[in-house]
Amino acid sequence: MSPSTPPQPLQVARVTSEAAELLEVLWGRASTAPVSASQLRVLFILEHQEGINLRTLAEFLGSSAPSTSRLCDRLQAVGFIERRTAPESRRELELFLSGRGRTFLADLRARREATLEGVLELMSAAQRTALLRGLEAFCAAAGQQIHDADTDAPDVRSA
Repeated sequence: MSPSTPPQPLQVARVTSEAAELLEVLWGRASTAPVSASQLRVLFILEHQEGINLRTLAEFLGSSAPSTSRLCDRLQAVGFIERRTAPESRRELELFLSGRGRTFLADLRARREATLEGVLELMSAAQRTALLRGLEAFCAAAGQQIHDADTDAPDVRSA
């Protein structure tokens, strides 16, 4: 690829995928104990989608309701999530991140950021600036795509 030829999406996707894999290795150094990767996904979803029910969470996870319920049982047992009765229906439960769950995510992020900081210190200021600009654009585009997909999906709120 010459300097004047803009990179194609597939080329950038491959490098981004490799970067994501390296991030997983680096983040693996910042233990997620006592939660599994699947449970961590639940915490991240609830952080942004508080008050959803099990069926909606299962759809986000691409999982079955019974499997999702078991994930939530374990997260509730360690005090990371809360189940509350929905105000409009006593039969429906809503899921919320607990204070302890929020603290866990904040601590996890701090450990991950410290690990990444060590890598970023090996880069020049210009490289860090370029990376920051690229990641901001990526986050905006990914957020837009996720938002568009969410608005296309029907709102499923029943248990």
